[in-house]
Amino acid sequence: MNGSRASTEDHGTGSATRTCPFVFRPVRESDLAALTDLVGRIADGLTSLPEHPDFLEKKIHESLRSFYPKITTPGPERYLFVLEDTATGKVVGTSGLIARVGGFDPFYTYEIRTEHQVYPPLGIDARTRVLHLKKSHKGPSEISSLFLHPDHRRTGWGKTLSLARFLFMRQRPERFEDTVIAELRGYIGPDGKSPFWEAVGSPFFRKDYYTADILSGLGEKAFIEALMPRHPVYVCLLPEAARSVIGLVHPETLAARRLLEREGFRTTNEVDIFDAGPLLKAEVRTLRTVRAARTAVVNVGQPPHPDLPRNGIVANTALDFRAVAARLPEDDRPEVVLTPDEADLLGVVTGDTVTYALFRPTG
Repeated sequence: MNGSRASTEDHGTGSATRTCPFVFRPVRESDLAALTDLVGRIADGLTSLPEHPDFLEKKIHESLRSFYPKITTPGPERYLFVLEDTATGKVVGTSGLIARVGGFDPFYTYEIRTEHQVYPPLGIDARTRVLHLKKSHKGPSEISSLFLHPDHRRTGWGKTLSLARFLFMRQRPERFEDTVIAELRGYIGPDGKSPFWEAVGSPFFRKDYYTADILSGLGEKAFIEALMPRHPVYVCLLPEAARSVIGLVHPETLAARRLLEREGFRTTNEVDIFDAGPLLKAEVRTLRTVRAARTAVVNVGQPPHPDLPRNGIVANTALDFRAVAARLPEDDRPEVVLTPDEADLLGVVTGDTVTYALFRPTG
């Protein structure tokens, strides 16, 4: 749930001689060592990708199985993608998709409800926020596991890492629910602690925030059901430090939140049970990238304006999904010009069909 700060500038570190420095693709078995090294650089950890080689290997195999071609309905599939630096072969970013949350492992959130308390004789008319534990077994799809190496932020490739997933969902609607959510990391203080966890979780779990969060990321969910408070939590009874961070995001997640909100995600009345980070939701068909996406025929050559910034994403239409940032036409055209490098990374040739979307709407 880490955010990636990005612009439309193109400064791929170490890839200046390539016309296309990075490619977005499904994770491979051979990526294990690079993936382990990458997640080890994540400040405060990433629940869905803890720094645990055996677990990461399991996640890779889980993703490989998810691309089975005969899947026709969303189930337990968990797709993991990486952003590869084509000059070095290193993995510099990750992002993921969960076909449907819940299933065998319940999906927990705190639902924020408002209780209206009225007593006219004393002139009392108050509304109180209350946290109710919510457990889902057949939830929506979810985007997850977003992280971009710090050396490659502010390069424009963070947009590709995040938004390319929506092109995959558009191409394979049968594999996903109609609704998609995003759980964003909650606020963590300068001391490395979660104020919400210290007030709500720690007294019951008797473990630090990161231990509980990583256990959940490893799929150990039984402890949540056994130890979470069984009664609603009245927000007014919490210390101010905990109350004030409900629905706030981690400082490094602000850019990711803004990007998702521009796509059409909206805040819900649910938050994470550990750090009270917000849960955003959208209908897949209404996402900006999904609505703006077009199909076109490939023409391999040199773009007419090679010095312009890469202004959008282009993807192949194969189940072995690939996407790159490219220089795309601002208007709706039946043809997209790709450099030989870009075409090679996508696995396409002149005459093939691709899907593309601009980073920003035109007009």
